[in-house]
Amino acid sequence: MILIYFLLWVIFNGRVTLEVLSVGLVISILLDIFVKKILKIRLTGATFLKFFKLLPDALIYAVVLLIEIIRANFLISKLVLAHEIKVEPCLVRFNSPLKTHAARVALANSITLTPGTITVSLEGNEFLVHALNRDIADGLRGSMFERLLKRMERKVNA
Repeated sequence: MILIYFLLWVIFNGRVTLEVLSVGLVISILLDIFVKKILKIRLTGATFLKFFKLLPDALIYAVVLLIEIIRANFLISKLVLAHEIKVEPCLVRFNSPLKTHAARVALANSITLTPGTITVSLEGNEFLVHALNRDIADGLRGSMFERLLKRMERKVNA
């Protein structure tokens, strides 16, 4: 793992000097110690296999998230710039069929990143979301985010 951290350091730094290489090596070693001792995460070949299995879906998810953020920005701009502001804030409570905590947290964060919605609470499978109006809130249940995350869960468990 140290080698992967080091290569990422060099790639993201953009320069190859003695100083960059030596600092990168120290940081890579410290990061590896932190991940193994503090976080107690052991990255194995199976972990990498799962990562590469999920990579295409994760990229699709990122694109869908970006598109939804852009769409929501236009919708919120239209609401704000309208002559008559028709904002009807509401709290929506719904249950998600997602099984893993990581998938539920990803969904909660995606909802919060999308303008006009904020995930207020996540307890178990139950989400409490504040939305600027009912139209935005109606799209939360069974959203594209949820479907993509369910597909990613199935791939990890397969």
